[in-house]
Amino acid sequence: MPKTEAFEAYSEEYEAWFETHQELYEAEIRTIQKLLLPFEHAAEIGIGSGRFALPLGIRIGIEPSPKMAKMAQAKGLEVIEGFAEKLPLMDERYDFVLMVTTICFVDDALQSLKEIYRILKPGGFVIIGFVDKDSELGKLYEKNRRESRFYKEATFYGAKEVIGLLEESGFGEISSCQTLFGKTLEDVKTDIKEGHDEGAFVAIRGLKPS
Repeated sequence: MPKTEAFEAYSEEYEAWFETHQELYEAEIRTIQKLLLPFEHAAEIGIGSGRFALPLGIRIGIEPSPKMAKMAQAKGLEVIEGFAEKLPLMDERYDFVLMVTTICFVDDALQSLKEIYRILKPGGFVIIGFVDKDSELGKLYEKNRRESRFYKEATFYGAKEVIGLLEESGFGEISSCQTLFGKTLEDVKTDIKEGHDEGAFVAIRGLKPS
């Protein structure tokens, strides 16, 4: 079952985090934008309150949490109830699919990526954004996971693990960008670099073969 309990109970706190950490949030958006290719039809899996969909030009998404879905709908987004392992979307419908900070909350990451592959058109691309467990800040998140409202049930991944899952799902031409360098949120740097293994927030793009 999707891990939605915390997002149902603390939806307002979730929104407040982005307001409090505006600089970090904007750095994550810019990191994803570095990997964007031209697209017409896009969807976000785990659209949440729409914090990433809106600035990236995505108008539709899948969300299992009713409270989060209502927040996204209030911003004018179309939200379909569902979960990543069995997407209620047509085959080869989209040329871009986004999944940000969602892979750590799904029950089956590989099946989720296979579903994304299914709904992408040939030549389409996916971008996965997540907290890299092997980064300095990621190690802190992992250490304090049990005390976190949102991450206590999360499964953190390293960049190499996500790349392996993407390749196993059929994706190729893998590219990545990273940001949030540092050991704590207080000293974090919001530079953006290509690659992975250093920044706490990593975005990885994979292409479905044409």
